Amino acid sequence: MNTGTENGGVSPEKIHEVLLREGLLSAHHWRIAPQALNLAEYDYRLAAQIPKWGRILLQFYRACNRLYFLSTEGKMPGWIAELADAGKPQWLIELQRHPFFRNVLPRVIRPDLILTEEGAALTELDSVPGGIGLTACMQKLYLNGEEMLRGFASLFPGEGAVRIVVSRESESYRPEMEYLARKLGSERFRVVDESSEDFPQGCQVYRFFELFDWEQLPCARKLFERAVRGEITLTPPPKPVLEEKLFLGLLWNRTLRDFWHRELGAAFFEQMLNLVPRSWILDPTPLPPHGEYPQLGIHDWNELKNFTQSQRALVLKVSGFSELAWGSRGVWIGNDLSADQWAQAVDKALNQFKRSPRILMKFAHGKKIPMEWYDFDGKGLRKEQGRVRLCPYYFVNSSWTRAEYAGGLATLCPADKKIIHGMNDAVLIPIQTEK
Repeated sequence: MNTGTENGGVSPEKIHEVLLREGLLSAHHWRIAPQALNLAEYDYRLAAQIPKWGRILLQFYRACNRLYFLSTEGKMPGWIAELADAGKPQWLIELQRHPFFRNVLPRVIRPDLILTEEGAALTELDSVPGGIGLTACMQKLYLNGEEMLRGFASLFPGEGAVRIVVSRESESYRPEMEYLARKLGSERFRVVDESSEDFPQGCQVYRFFELFDWEQLPCARKLFERAVRGEITLTPPPKPVLEEKLFLGLLWNRTLRDFWHRELGAAFFEQMLNLVPRSWILDPTPLPPHGEYPQLGIHDWNELKNFTQSQRALVLKVSGFSELAWGSRGVWIGNDLSADQWAQAVDKALNQFKRSPRILMKFAHGKKIPMEWYDFDGKGLRKEQGRVRLCPYYFVNSSWTRAEYAGGLATLCPADKKIIHGMNDAVLIPIQTEK
């Protein structure tokens, strides 16, 4: 990463001042870098590919949606829908199966990509992502760009009222939603909380809350019902099936290979397999004595507990519909835990399978790159080695036929950190994909 301020012509002091003024540092704190991350300096192929991946990820969402409904109709194995519906209330299952929502997909797609020596590893796929407002602000400061603002605005065509619903669970992200509302026009865009009834007829609603939290949002069910009646529009749709990580495991399922090949096409299917680390779903159902989980060499998940530390280059994750399923709270990295802690995590995953399935994923080892930030305590520019998570944002048009790249956020953490997230030691900067 080069030093200086030539990208946006704004000093680190000024960037810090603006982020404070806009309220974007009120709940989160991180280090301020002098310049955007020019991805082409580290992987020029990846820099060229990321803006094109929206169509692949949109097609993957479409295929996941189709797989679920084919399963409910008996045209694909029934266990797929049973797995996807595990732990959900019956009313929400019925709602996501309603004909009104059948073909409705999320309109924001954000993968989490770990930059590795081999390219990128897609470790998460989020349709209710944080960071849109923050990335928009930093994109303006560092790159003098407004693609993120335009991308978010594109979700709400016309001139009618827009309401952004932020739950208490997502309260720390409220300042960035308010930033978006201010920049796009507070007379039309308004951020409201879960108890609000300010949803005029015909308004467009952005759901910035996870579906597991529905009981804490008095307005949630009413909003969903009004959307079905056509009184309002709502995105993302109330479809918990599309917020499950388990589809990253199903992508690798050999019995579904023909389905994925048909629905994604040969090229997209191959690219998804190249992106997503090998993943499994921790279903405790016994295998026959001669059965074996591919690439693991075991036939019972309890054998995971006996893996050595070097064998535990694996990550356990809560799949979805849980307060642990977002952020880094529901993530257990095998070789970062003691043998007893890892065994407890495996036991919990197996015991809670019926109400909260977990997936197992090969750990993506991040590539070390230079990490720089400005020390405001008079020490000037600081440097060390770090690892990076890339979060590109794609905005989907109203007919779900196109997903446009609008920019992205890079999170760099010191190289000794296993989980890369927005911690105090992290550097957060916008991604630049062009030289």
